[in-house]
Amino acid sequence: MIDTPAPELERALNPAQQEAVDHVHGPILVLAGAGSGKTRVLTTRISHLIDRHGVPPDRIFAVTFTNKAAGEMKHRIGRLLARDPTGLWIGTFHSLSARLLRREAELLGFGRQFTIYDEDDRLSLIKRLMEQRSHSTKLFPPRAVQAVISSAKNRMMPPSELAASASPFDRLAQVAADVYGALGPALKAANAMDFDDLLLHPLTLFREHPDRLRAYQAKFSFVLVDEFQDTNRAQYELIRRLGADGNVCVVGDDDQSIYGWRGADVRNMQDFLKDFPGARLVRLEENYRSTQVVLDAANGVIAENSGRIGKTLTTRRRGGESVTLLAAADERDEAEWVARELERRSAAGDWGYADMAVLYRTNSQSRALEEAFRRGRVADVLAGRRAVHTNLRVPAFNFLMSSAHVTACL
Repeated sequence: MIDTPAPELERALNPAQQEAVDHVHGPILVLAGAGSGKTRVLTTRISHLIDRHGVPPDRIFAVTFTNKAAGEMKHRIGRLLARDPTGLWIGTFHSLSARLLRREAELLGFGRQFTIYDEDDRLSLIKRLMEQRSHSTKLFPPRAVQAVISSAKNRMMPPSELAASASPFDRLAQVAADVYGALGPALKAANAMDFDDLLLHPLTLFREHPDRLRAYQAKFSFVLVDEFQDTNRAQYELIRRLGADGNVCVVGDDDQSIYGWRGADVRNMQDFLKDFPGARLVRLEENYRSTQVVLDAANGVIAENSGRIGKTLTTRRRGGESVTLLAAADERDEAEWVARELERRSAAGDWGYADMAVLYRTNSQSRALEEAFRRGRVADVLAGRRAVHTNLRVPAFNFLMSSAHVTACL
């Protein structure tokens, strides 16, 4: 059931957002800063393609990075259209690739009902292959071997190339290359694909069966990609092939690329401008979340990044508390300072504990903070876990996910 139209979703596009929405034909890179309304741009653009330009939903291929984001975008598009966008190809790279492969699996030697192996399934298979090939699972943990293989797949590196690139002194890479060579046949024998295969097999299909590539290029009139800075090489190549006619819209922020460890390559943004000559570049630089004080601090740090396309975030929200920068000796020193600061602000009546939150970067950082809060008798609620420390009769503050030894308190 689709809600009634939501005028607030379409109103008040700023000039840059409007430019990105109104650009219909030809490639476009939307450089979207944090909090600049990129989801509104994508959903409004797709709804306009369907409603104003008569593009059938099934001619649109829209990629997001999480199922939750895909569901939210589809819902918002439906609200803008006041109807369900039936047929729209919208989802993650993996889900859309799986949908495509279900149709074409037999051309690659798989049955259409192939199984998709999760990380545990693949880990078990790798362990079995290692034992079959007399590789020590103690000297070379299967999880480490799996990480090397996955990294190679994300870089579109076949087993032979991984083996050739492995140092004579890097036994882990040598073992991984050997197992990698056996992994593909083992998966095919089980009529299974792993998550990396979902990205690679469409490229194999298009290379070995160019008629199928032409068919999908003809099918999809428009290709749109969210969080483009997080694409790896295989994902970029899939988009480049499907969007050969040039109607490709990619939205991303080269200053927010943080997934290099899993194969994401921010250089894809630079390559897009080279591979799609004449691509329009639109910068979304108006931030709707933060004060200018926060943005000035962020801009000052980000400006030092190398290889960025470049943008400067601004906002209409003036004022705001200044940024406090702490250089701590270690994680415990940092945690003690955070606990004292929370107590100080609570005692001064600035905010109650329920109005404050602590963000940390990795789960391993929570222990030092929890211990400091207990010592300081600071009531807190740890989001995402069952541990809830509310021994005091005061509202607990939210303990969420901050950088390690440099803390910005806003």
